[in-house]
Amino acid sequence: MSYVLDTNAVSAIMTGEAKTVARLQSVSKSDVKVPQPVIAEIAYGIARLPRSKKKEALRARLESIKLVLARVDWTDAVSEAFGEIKSTLERRGTRIEDFDAAIAAHALAHGAILVTANVDHMVRVPGLQIEDWSQ
Repeated sequence: MSYVLDTNAVSAIMTGEAKTVARLQSVSKSDVKVPQPVIAEIAYGIARLPRSKKKEALRARLESIKLVLARVDWTDAVSEAFGEIKSTLERRGTRIEDFDAAIAAHALAHGAILVTANVDHMVRVPGLQIEDWSQ
């Protein structure tokens, strides 16, 4: 079983949210990957913060996560899945943010389960398997 972490799952790990951290510890680290759009969203969130100890602590936690968890590559298959997701949801009138669609595309293209607390949006993506580790 392989897992792709959504931004909110990585954020929960960074802040030490107990249920998410416990679930992460229950699976092999080699089965858990982070897509580049998640790294980008978190880097953006950190960059927006004013200079502070909190900002530096979050930056250090992100670096730790990057050392421990592998990335899932953005391949042609991911790009094609993104196009399918975006066009399907657009036709249905149930669009999601592009970064959410890109993250879901990573999970679909790599046959992984998406770990997210953003279930309401992600259930719109056809064929996407989802687990919410915060529950």
